[in-house]
Amino acid sequence: MSNARITLVNPNSLVKVTEAIARATAPFQGLPLEFRFLTSAGGPAGIQTQAEADASIAPMAQLFRQEAAATDAFIVACFSDPGLHGLRDLVAVPVLGIGECSVLTAMSMATRIGVIAIASAAVARHLRYFRAMGVADRICGELALDMKVSDLADPERAFERMTAVGRTLRDDHGADVLIMGCAGMADLRDRLEEACGLPVVEPTQAAVAMAAGRLFSRA
Repeated sequence: MSNARITLVNPNSLVKVTEAIARATAPFQGLPLEFRFLTSAGGPAGIQTQAEADASIAPMAQLFRQEAAATDAFIVACFSDPGLHGLRDLVAVPVLGIGECSVLTAMSMATRIGVIAIASAAVARHLRYFRAMGVADRICGELALDMKVSDLADPERAFERMTAVGRTLRDDHGADVLIMGCAGMADLRDRLEEACGLPVVEPTQAAVAMAAGRLFSRA
């Protein structure tokens, strides 16, 4: 029996983000899974505003149509889950969003969830999404690093800001679990857990775990 195939789609056009998404799957590489990582060349260079999230949907839909025959499950690898429900209508296989999966995972671990966003421009959009999901009462706060997605290429700078924001969510907002609110930050998850003394959910890993559960349970 061949390995189940999971296709992770980065809705923005930054290849470095796709590479970071690929690194996030390292804990799952020993499972009978085949991963493919796609960059949406027609997408925006980073997704922070609602307009950028909306602009990413059509190019992603084209990729989904092209890859559906060779895929057992898709993952939308952007914390905003742009186009998630419409994409589910396009293909017959499971489609998971890293934002939704990360929140569900965090809810299974603790009560008060703190979210670390990349930019302030994304916070209002994320909060709307949490309300639409019906989980806003579990989000005790979301604070931004105020960095560009491309700035994550400097891991020490990113870690310093993440630690400061994570500790503020812990100390001032009462968070007892943290979510890294962007794809591409998995390299820093273990260090952030140690620095903040809280469990940290990395969204891509949360989505892969759920996709694997779906695929293995139907095997």
